[in-house]
Amino acid sequence: MTRFPLKLALAALITTTAMGGTAYADHNSGMAKPAAAATGTIVDKAASLPNFSTLVAAVQAAGLVDTLSGPGPFTVFAPDNAAFAKLPAGTVETLVQPANKGALTRILTYHVVAGRIMASDVVNAVKAGGGRAVLTTVAGEKLTAMYDNHGALILVDAKGGKSKITATDINQSNGVIHAIDTVVMPG
Repeated sequence: MTRFPLKLALAALITTTAMGGTAYADHNSGMAKPAAAATGTIVDKAASLPNFSTLVAAVQAAGLVDTLSGPGPFTVFAPDNAAFAKLPAGTVETLVQPANKGALTRILTYHVVAGRIMASDVVNAVKAGGGRAVLTTVAGEKLTAMYDNHGALILVDAKGGKSKITATDINQSNGVIHAIDTVVMPG
C-alpha cells in the first residue's frame, strides 16, 4: 500500500458539499471532470444544491461552516442526501442534537483530507500503490481508495464499509469536492 502524501495541518474541518456545473467524462481515468472551476467556497456550493441539504444541516449542527468557508485547501468526500438516507432510521436526527456535536464532528471530519487532491491524483496513487492508496483524513484516521470489482473508484472506511465516488473534481475556491454515495464511518 502506498501512503498518499498529505498534510494534517487542518484541525477541525468537515465534509461538505457537492456537485454542480457541467461535467464531462475523462476517458483515461473514468472519472467525471468539471467543465470549469468555481469561485465560491465548498460551503457556498453545498448550500446551493438541494441534494446536499442533509450534509449542510450536519455541517451547521457541528459548527463547521466557518472552518469549511476558510482558505483551505481541502478535499471533501461529500455524501449526498441518498447517502445519509442509507443510515439506520433516526441516526441523522440523533447526530444533529447538541449533545452529539463531538460524534458528528468526528464523522464529518472523517470525510475531509487536507490539500486539494484531484481525481487524477487519487487514481495515480492507487496505481502506484498496487491497487490501493491510503488517505489520512483530518480526523486522523485512514480511508483506503481502490477500485471495486466493476472498475468503480471506491473508498473503504475504518469499519470496512464501502462508498462509491460518484462525481469528481468539483473545484471551489478553497478546495475540491468528490461526491460519494455512502457515508463513511471512522473506527
